Amino acid sequence: MNKVKPLTSALLALPFLAAFSVSAHANQAWPDLPDGVKNGVGAQIESKIYVGLGSMGKQFYMLDLEQLDKGWQKQADFSGPARDGATASVIGDDIYIFGGSGKVDSNAKSPIVFDSVYRFDADANSWSEVATKAPVGLLGAASYSPDDEQILFFGGYNKGKFDQYLHDVLTTDSKEEPEKWQKIVSDFMGMKPTDYQWNRQVLSYTPSTNEWQDLGASPYLPNCGAALVVDDENALLISGEIKPGLRTAEVKSYHFGEAQPWLSEHPLPTPSSQPQQEGVAGAFAGFSNGVVLVAGGANFHGAKLTFDKGNMFAHNGLPKAFNAETYVFADGAWKQDVNLKEPLAYGVSFSIDDGILMVGGENPDSSASPKVTKLAWNGKHVEQQD
Repeated sequence: MNKVKPLTSALLALPFLAAFSVSAHANQAWPDLPDGVKNGVGAQIESKIYVGLGSMGKQFYMLDLEQLDKGWQKQADFSGPARDGATASVIGDDIYIFGGSGKVDSNAKSPIVFDSVYRFDADANSWSEVATKAPVGLLGAASYSPDDEQILFFGGYNKGKFDQYLHDVLTTDSKEEPEKWQKIVSDFMGMKPTDYQWNRQVLSYTPSTNEWQDLGASPYLPNCGAALVVDDENALLISGEIKPGLRTAEVKSYHFGEAQPWLSEHPLPTPSSQPQQEGVAGAFAGFSNGVVLVAGGANFHGAKLTFDKGNMFAHNGLPKAFNAETYVFADGAWKQDVNLKEPLAYGVSFSIDDGILMVGGENPDSSASPKVTKLAWNGKHVEQQD
């Protein structure tokens, strides 16, 4: 087991992804997806990257980084109900899908947080449901495998509370009963972060034994929508929500197998365009040429100030902001760098030799992007290449 390492150590890969070296020319063109994807999942098995679910419904696609000329190849459709906000991790040549939210069937009045688990056999190009249930809601959770045997989970919505809220708000007519509808929304959104009872435990699932384990509680407020970058056995969790509509600038690291696995790291810096750092959910993140990159993500500008003044419904009346800022952690500190070409959030990040691929994402007009672009650190600035 490695000793606990601070953020300044090399963080080599993305969650559930193995770092893959691909030779790319300066004018390399990255094939776009046939359909846009947001709130979906991504996974990488050696040279092949997989994307699907979310706004793609049950669709699932594969791109072989060694055969880019073939473009994205359609895979077998997901066999479970379509879902947003699931998390995916790889064990061997299998991709496991956990959590997410969606309707059980077309007759359902409201979505639920799924506790089912599905496995994609990449060799057979087939899906199957696993005979297990997640012990907590894993909507918005982050996951990775530290040893190619078990999968670790951080965060996740409380299934019971969120299922009830979705049912109540979607089965109440806001036009016929506006006061009742508004009370449901205000009561839920006005709770303190701890009242949501999001998953605070670090959970482990081992497919070979079909067993779940509790590895202990996080000392931090649980996050949903956090960016996750991993170095061998250890993970870096960047920002994310601490309640609906409110993000955190916190960055912390988890060191698998250590008696005291958590360390606080430097928080994201204040962007030049805002009076303070709100934190972001659904950001892109990865490792490039010795530095950690964070890009994009969504938040509500002004929500933190409102929350700090004691208003728990912190984002009430605030428009959702899609951000273009990029941040670089180098030489022991974060700094803001050049903006993305367009604001973007809730896509998928993949590791390649000297940077990350940003796949899909949600645009400010709520549309799902099909674009694939590369972010890389050139030693002075972040470069974005389509």
